[in-house]
Amino acid sequence: QAQLVESGGGSVQPGGFLRLSCTASGYTYSSACMAWFRQAPGKEREGVAAIYTGGGSTHYADSVKGRFTISQDNAKNTVYLQMNSLKVEDTAMYYCAADGCPGIATIKVLHYSNWGQGTQVTVSS
Repeated sequence: QAQLVESGGGSVQPGGFLRLSCTASGYTYSSACMAWFRQAPGKEREGVAAIYTGGGSTHYADSVKGRFTISQDNAKNTVYLQMNSLKVEDTAMYYCAADGCPGIATIKVLHYSNWGQGTQVTVSS
């Protein structure tokens, strides 16, 4: 059974930055799709960024391109989400997800069956 543990959420002002971490255990990390999703109150869960850990390909939602960066540390079975130039509209619960991978990173919610508990990100002045 895969276990995903997120950390790094918090409260920041607009324009600030945060780095989220997701550490996987009990999972074949070396060739997986790992992704970050977010869900704001009253809204559907949306994909933010994904990475194929076997090859490093990435995919981003248009709303975060140029501001967010997803990366991996294979030695630590950890995926990071560096979030810069944060906006109020980035406020949400952020979730890490993992599953098998077709070789191309995907941010489609239905692709993932393993989820973390989430970490809250709040951007406000």
